[in-house]
Order: sequence, then C-alpha cells, then structure tokens
Amino acid sequence: MRLATWNVNSVRARTERITAWLARSEVDVVAVQETKCKDAQFPTSAFTELGYEVAHYGLSQWNGVAILSRVGLDDVEIGFPEQPGWGEPVAAEARAIGATCGGVRVWSLYIPNGRELDDPHYVYKLEWLEKLRAAGSGWLAERPEQPLALCGDFNIAPEDGDVWDMAAFEGRTHVSKPERDAFHALLDAGFTDVARPYTPGPGVFTYWDYQQLRFPKREGMRIDFVLGSPALAARVTGARIDREERKGKGASDHAPVIVELS
Repeated sequence: MRLATWNVNSVRARTERITAWLARSEVDVVAVQETKCKDAQFPTSAFTELGYEVAHYGLSQWNGVAILSRVGLDDVEIGFPEQPGWGEPVAAEARAIGATCGGVRVWSLYIPNGRELDDPHYVYKLEWLEKLRAAGSGWLAERPEQPLALCGDFNIAPEDGDVWDMAAFEGRTHVSKPERDAFHALLDAGFTDVARPYTPGPGVFTYWDYQQLRFPKREGMRIDFVLGSPALAARVTGARIDREERKGKGASDHAPVIVELS
C-alpha cells in the first residue's frame, strides 16, 4: 500500500494538479488537509472517476480535511474524542477525520497554526495537541494490533534541522519548546515518525512559503508527517517527499509525503 499526506491549500483551486498527481504517483490512500471548502463544494466526482472513495469534512472556506482511498474507506469518524474547539461560541473546527482504508486506520489532521506565542490560538494549539496525544494513546491501548497512521500538517518543526535557519524563527511559533514537547509527547506515546529514516535532514523540507522566493532558495520547513503506530511502523518499507510537486504554476506551498507499506 502507498499512503500519502498532503496539505493542498485549497482543493478546488488545485483539483487538476491533484488528480494529475494521483494518476502519476499511484498512491492508494491520501490524507488531505486545508481543503478550504464546505462538504457540498468538494469536487468529489473528480476523484471518484479515478477510482477513489472520498470522505471529507469541511465547514467553511477555512481548514477542511479529507481522505481519498482506492482500497476501501470504512468507519468514517469526524473529529477525535475531546477535540478542542475555537471561536465565539467555541466549536470544533474541520481539522480531523479518520477512516479505515485497506485495514489501516488513517487520520487526516490539520493542527492549528498557533499564530504567535502570545496569541490565544497558541494555547488552543497546545491543548489540541494534548487531546490528540490522549486520544492516540487510547487507540494504541485499545487496539495495539491495528495499523494506525496520524497523517497531516502538524505546523511544528520538531528539530532544528527541520527549518532552513533557526535564527529566522527566534521567538516564533512552530519551533517553540512547548510545541516541540507536544510533538515528542506523541512519539513518547508510541508513535513513530516513519518517513524520517528515509528522508533524513537537515535541509529536507515539506513546506516553503510563497513569499520571498523561499522555494528556489531552499528555505523551507519540515512540518508534514506520518506518525505510525508500532503495527504500522513495522510495515514501512520506504518513504519520500515529492518536492517536484511544489514546482510550477498553481502548486500548493506543501509537498506530499509518501510512505510505502508492505
């Protein structure tokens, strides 16, 4: 099985690029983030025509997550237990969707950005990550034999080598100790960053800002991950970051991360 995660930064704006990539990459399951549309606006037929089943959760022009699968898509779940909400009044955002695909439990996750270290959104981000850790620990305990993948845009660069220049991020989100501690808490709970052994850094990134020519300058961040349970990690035979998909007109600012499973 070939599993991928990709923040597409608007599925409607990039439908043709995504479908062309699917045809070219032969991926079986894709966890998609930042679809930026409501459920009724999602271009489902473009993917079903390629043989993919679709599960999407979108509430507005912000956020939005989906799973595309050509190996089955069962037991769809919107949100995880005790997922924190945001806004006035507080409500859950479209940031998490899970489904079982070819025997693998896949979660597509779009972790809150955090904005600034003194912003309430940063507190929301840390709370969201802690609740994800608690939910993930529960899943591992309940079904240790179940291959489980937490896929998505984590909006965290967990190591210094995961950003192009640490000095440029001083006092900013994505690299702060509490965020990195929250990421490593997921690893301590039993998950593994399954792509890292096959895509070692430093200087290996999944995201490049559109501004200031970050991509041609190779000034990026590694913030997109597949975190696997022990049962899933044991099946990983390879991984890569499709940097080519960040090139050209109309590209997302993120590249797909692809993991090969036996």
